[in-house]
Amino acid sequence: MDKEAVDILVIGAGASGLLAAGVAASRGKSVVLIERNREAGRKLRIAGKGRCNLTNDTDVRGLEANIPGNPKFLRTAFYHFTPRDVIAFFTARGVPCKTERGERVFPVSDQAGDVVQALLDYCAQHGVRYRLQTTVTHLLRDDAGGIRGVQTATGVEVPAAAVVVATGGASYPGTGSHGDGYRLAREVGHTIIPIQPSLVPLVTEESWPVDVQGLSLRNVTLTASSPAGKTLYRELGEMLFTHYGVSGPLVLTASRYIGTVPGSKMEIDLKPGLDVAALDARLLRDFDAQHRKHLINALDELLPASLIPLIVTLSEIPAHTPVFQIIREQRLRLVHLLKHLPLTVKKARPLAEAIVTTGGVSTAEIDPRTMQSKLVPGLYFTGEVIDVDGFTGGFNLQIAWSTGHLAGESV
Repeated sequence: MDKEAVDILVIGAGASGLLAAGVAASRGKSVVLIERNREAGRKLRIAGKGRCNLTNDTDVRGLEANIPGNPKFLRTAFYHFTPRDVIAFFTARGVPCKTERGERVFPVSDQAGDVVQALLDYCAQHGVRYRLQTTVTHLLRDDAGGIRGVQTATGVEVPAAAVVVATGGASYPGTGSHGDGYRLAREVGHTIIPIQPSLVPLVTEESWPVDVQGLSLRNVTLTASSPAGKTLYRELGEMLFTHYGVSGPLVLTASRYIGTVPGSKMEIDLKPGLDVAALDARLLRDFDAQHRKHLINALDELLPASLIPLIVTLSEIPAHTPVFQIIREQRLRLVHLLKHLPLTVKKARPLAEAIVTTGGVSTAEIDPRTMQSKLVPGLYFTGEVIDVDGFTGGFNLQIAWSTGHLAGESV
């Protein structure tokens, strides 16, 4: 195999790489898939906490609305292989799908391994060959500037008529995503937009989240603002307190809007279903019903138990104040706190903890109709190595499927 040229080499056996390889092989091409791990689909196996949020059951317009990173570049790929196509593809291969809240699509089995196996079976059906535990160090070019193969870390040259770079980003390095694709692309002249973590937990200036770590909040509204006070994000959903700050779906999405800028502000509305007047009336009713109790013992119907001591402390009302002694000014201060629990962003967690990476190979240098490089004939890019990214909810895997399928059809 090292001496005999193949039609296509695919670097990276993740979601986009496996699909690109299988699609290309289904067209009668000889395909070799090179993977630095000892198994294919390693990152895909842990996607969605092992459940694998395959896609989002929306149309192309809905996809673009959830792609903050270069959505127009992806339009052709999305039309080429839609969420409905993804669902049909896996259903036809023994992985029936279900749609949950937020139009998130999962395998009925809730097993990411089933998704990986379907892709492996697809590749095997069409004769894709593998070189596992192999790292590509260089892309090789012919005299005309086009691709002629790759060189591996052992010095072996593997000739090929075309190469698909599907190496992923730089998040979750334990799964093999070390940013190799950025280096390979840069070596042949591509511009790499600086990479940053996206969809990443946030470290807060405040230390109190450690006191409630592990507490998950549902049906709260998170507002994120720039250091200058401009509101950048507001959404209802779920979040989680941790030993370093905050995480969970709302926070991960907010991180894409506020980036890693220190001093960005967040506010949590713990009772978004009630306006200030309604929440004040609710407190008055609770206090009337429990007029002999101290404040620290009178909020059980309103808040999670672990959050009560914190809220009481931040309200600056003495914890053992009988509720019938709480004056209107104190009560309104408590109401404001419940509607505007403040946090300040210190920094993002490391890139290794990010779900995806922003930045990558410049989309200006890739043909969106084929995923082929505009600079190097025979070189293609798919998935996260490109400067594209989406929010949580299946959008990043849809990017992988759509770009991988388009490259597989085009290469």
